[in-house]
Amino acid sequence: MNDFFDIYSLIFLVLAIAIFFRLRSVLGKRTGNERPPFDPSARRGPDPQANGSADNENVISLPNAREPVRDNGVMEDVASDKVIDKIAPPGTAVNDGLKAISAAGGAFDPKEFIAGAKAAYEMIVVAFAEGDRKTLKQLLAREVYEGFNAAISDRESRNETADTTFVGIDKADYSDAALKNGNAQVTVRFQSQLISATRDSNGNVIDGDPIKVIDVTDVWTFARDINSRDPNWHLVATESAE
Repeated sequence: MNDFFDIYSLIFLVLAIAIFFRLRSVLGKRTGNERPPFDPSARRGPDPQANGSADNENVISLPNAREPVRDNGVMEDVASDKVIDKIAPPGTAVNDGLKAISAAGGAFDPKEFIAGAKAAYEMIVVAFAEGDRKTLKQLLAREVYEGFNAAISDRESRNETADTTFVGIDKADYSDAALKNGNAQVTVRFQSQLISATRDSNGNVIDGDPIKVIDVTDVWTFARDINSRDPNWHLVATESAE
């Protein structure tokens, strides 16, 4: 009789252990599919677990991380000095700044950053026109967001709407780059084309032209604290060039 109960006790013990490890594999271990924290310096593809949700569509990141490459057994960064020299002439402030940021962070690819900055630029322009504060808050520094929010509120108080179509970006180049007290700042000059008009509460055009494509030049500065675990870059300053 004791042997009978011992056998069943052993079976239940094995089942309990199996269930424990099954739960641990599901609940207690990172799979690599978790949504990473939002980074404004890297473009990210759609999250397969998001099921096309609106929140996921609003997440665009500026590229930040890059993979190292191995050359003769030595690990080297993708963003080498030669790559930066092709982007900005050696001896210039932009060249020196990009190299300082790359060396300090170890995870800055200047080519990918420009691609991500272009994506963020389009998203911000469209979000501002649509009054999408949620998207703007993700991408803008607090002071910049407050300025954008005030402009949207002013437009709403007059029952006006912005009718904006983003045509495309003709060019995006580095205008400045610097690393100061652990704070990386990168300035990009965007040359884009837009169709923009402002309408009153009756739908009448009171500013701009709803069918005319206009050339726009903006100079925007993005920043990130390289000592922070937060990988996000945020828009910290905007300037419209004449």
